[in-house]
Amino acid sequence: MRLDRRSVLAGLGLAGSAGLGRAQQGWPSQLIRIVVPFTPGGSTDVLARVIASRLEQIIPGKGFVIENRPGAGGMTAAGQVAKSEPDGHTLMMGHIGTLAFAPSLYANVPYDPVRDFQPVALVAMLPNILAINPTLPAKTLAEFIAYARANPGKLNYSSGGQGSAAHIATAYFCHRAGIEATHVPYRGTAPSVNDIVAGNIQFTLTGGPAVLPLAEGGQLRVLGVAGRERVGFAPDLPTLSERGLPDFEAVQWYGLVAPARTPRPVVERLNREINALLGQPDFAAALAKDGAIARPETPEGFGRLIGSELALWRDVIVRAGIKAAE
Repeated sequence: MRLDRRSVLAGLGLAGSAGLGRAQQGWPSQLIRIVVPFTPGGSTDVLARVIASRLEQIIPGKGFVIENRPGAGGMTAAGQVAKSEPDGHTLMMGHIGTLAFAPSLYANVPYDPVRDFQPVALVAMLPNILAINPTLPAKTLAEFIAYARANPGKLNYSSGGQGSAAHIATAYFCHRAGIEATHVPYRGTAPSVNDIVAGNIQFTLTGGPAVLPLAEGGQLRVLGVAGRERVGFAPDLPTLSERGLPDFEAVQWYGLVAPARTPRPVVERLNREINALLGQPDFAAALAKDGAIARPETPEGFGRLIGSELALWRDVIVRAGIKAAE
């Protein structure tokens, strides 16, 4: 999913006393880099740039710069950040793929999401939405599940790529719903959704901006949001949990992390400023326009999320036999 430009339980202990002194007295002493492990223009990049521009106005110093380092599904950049000096001048905009999926998708991941990173601040959650071709004889989640169960192996679901967030989320949905369907990967979310509109594919679970406008035009039918609660940008859309899949949740999320052992005062300052930004109505409203929800959280809370997501998606990936694209 892409956001419009307009709009882990790791190293939480205190660093050494010398590091604390430097963090309290001289941070930041140089340019702060926010590394984005993907190309410019995507959700991760846009969020990082918005956060950087706001923080630059609040935290005096040498400023912030975004460094895009795509490669190996985000693992190249993440491995480099994990080995960076833990002085508060290198951050990474993490994503569910980099911090929760990668260790189970790839054989040789050059970092440990829990051991090698210090959670700083959760930024946004992007609930996935279940969308189907409107010609299917199903207008509710229960009807769709019943239809899919009556036609095992005959339905296809799409995603923006092998091992992508939509692929893994939809595989999880199929498991929880007790249905058998075939995954068809595409090169990007737009073509994967377009083929549902064309009737070549029957369903997917993906971010709101890709499917809600098409649903409003009658080209798709949306059956529910895969979040804990209904979302402000589609308040009439029920959650999948409400409609028959208790406690079902499959959301994308983004947040800043730093190398492990980054001084606690630096982490607390960044967390405080980012949470204040997320609490501003105009910022939250801008995110909502693109299907995202601002989600202030403590470093500890973000760490718990990373740990729980690692366990959840490892189970899903292994059970479904999902492999990353070669």
